[in-house]
Amino acid sequence: MANGYKASVIGAGLAGTEAAWQLARNGIPVRLIEMKPNKYSPAHKYSGFAELVCSNSLKSADPASACGMLKEEMRMLGSVTMAAAEKTKVAAGGALAVDREKFSDEVTRLINSEPLIEVVSEEAVSFPESDTVIATGPLTSDKFAAAIKEKCGETLSFYDAAAPIVTFDSIDMTKAFFAARYDKGGADYINCPMNKEEYERFYSELVNAESVPLKSFEQLTVYEGCMPVEVLAKRGIDSVRYGCMKPVGLIDPRTGKRPYAVVQLRKENNEGRMYNLVGFQTNLRFPEQKRVFSMIPGLENAEFIRYGVMHRNTFLNSPGLLDMTYMLIGSNRVYFAGQMTGVEGYVESAASGIIAGLDLARKLCGKDSFIPPEGTMLYALSKHISTENQNFQPMGASMGLLPPLKERIKDKKLRYAALSERGLGILADQIKRKEVSV
Repeated sequence: MANGYKASVIGAGLAGTEAAWQLARNGIPVRLIEMKPNKYSPAHKYSGFAELVCSNSLKSADPASACGMLKEEMRMLGSVTMAAAEKTKVAAGGALAVDREKFSDEVTRLINSEPLIEVVSEEAVSFPESDTVIATGPLTSDKFAAAIKEKCGETLSFYDAAAPIVTFDSIDMTKAFFAARYDKGGADYINCPMNKEEYERFYSELVNAESVPLKSFEQLTVYEGCMPVEVLAKRGIDSVRYGCMKPVGLIDPRTGKRPYAVVQLRKENNEGRMYNLVGFQTNLRFPEQKRVFSMIPGLENAEFIRYGVMHRNTFLNSPGLLDMTYMLIGSNRVYFAGQMTGVEGYVESAASGIIAGLDLARKLCGKDSFIPPEGTMLYALSKHISTENQNFQPMGASMGLLPPLKERIKDKKLRYAALSERGLGILADQIKRKEVSV
C-alpha cells in the first residue's frame, strides 16, 4: 500500500478507533483517516475521537445483561473503548457511564500514543480498493456516502422509523393467536385482537403520547410506507384501524368472529424468538412506548428488546452484502464497522470495529478469518448483520439473539445469567487456545 501502510481505517469514532487499535496491537501499521477537526458532521462538536453524542451511558454494567455481556467479551479482546471507559467512568448505579470529554480525550490519547497508528486529518471521498475498514458512522459525509452508494448500490439506506421488537416468550398467547389474513401463506403472524372499547382506549393514549423531538438535521420526509403510527393515528380515529390494525381476513378463535382491530407481529429472526409490531414504526419516547403498547391485548407483560426509533441513519442492507466478519463480500479486504452495518448502540458499534480490525489483521498475516464463537453476543451481532432478512433493520445487543439454553429456565434473571456465563466461557476457551490473536 502507498506510504508503506498495510491497512487504513476511515473514521475515528468508536468503531474506527477499535478497528485501528486491533490492527496496531497485532503488529499492523495503520493509517487512521478522520475528517475532524477540519470538518464536522451536524451532530459532532468535540474535536476528540470516539465522541459520544446522544448519551454518556454505555448501558448496563451487569454481565448478566445483553450489553453487559458484550462489554465483558470486548474486554477479553482488549477493547480500547472499555479501557478508556474504565478510566473515565462516573457514578451511574448499575450502568457504565463516562465523562464524555474525558472519555474522548482518553481514547484520543491511547490512539495517538500507539506508534503503529498515524492519524490523518482529511475527508475520505473515494471508495478504497483494499485493506480498509470503513467506520464513518450514521452521519457519513455526503461525498463519501455517494461513493459508498456507487459501490454498494441501493443497499445504502436512510430510514425514518422502525418498529419495536418483543420476545416471543413474553407474549400472552392466551389472548393472541397465530394466523395469516384469509389463511394465506400459513399462520406466520401473531395477532393481538381488540374489541371496540379496547381499541378506543388504546387510540386515545396513542395520539396523546409524547414523542421525541427531532434535531434540525433529522427533518426528513416521512414516506407513507414508514409513517410513524402515532402520526398516522392523528389523521382520524379509524386511520390505523384501516391501516396497520385492520382486522380483515382474520377470525379470533376465542369468539369465532372478526375482531374490531388487530395488531400483528411478525418474526424478526428465523428462530422465532423475536417479533416486531408490524406497521408500528414510531417516534414515541421509550417509556411512552412501553406504557402505550403494553395496552395491546397479549402484550401487557411484553419484554421490549428494542424500542421503535426515528432518526436519520445511514446504514447498509448488510445481509448479502457483508459477511460475519463485516467484510464486503467479494472485495479485496474492505470492511465496514459501526452503526452503518446495522448494529445499534455505542457498545455494539465499538464491538463491530473489534471484529473487523481483528479479522483484517489476521488476513494480512495469512491466517484464517476470525468469526466469534456461537453463543457469544459478538457472534449474535455478526449473524444478525449477515443473515438473510427481507425486513432488515438495525439491532442492538439482545439476549433474544442468542441460541437458547439446553435446559429451560423460567426466571429471566437466572436465564440471562446462564446465557452470559455460557457465552463468556466459550470465548475464554477460544482465547486460551490462542485462536484470537494473530
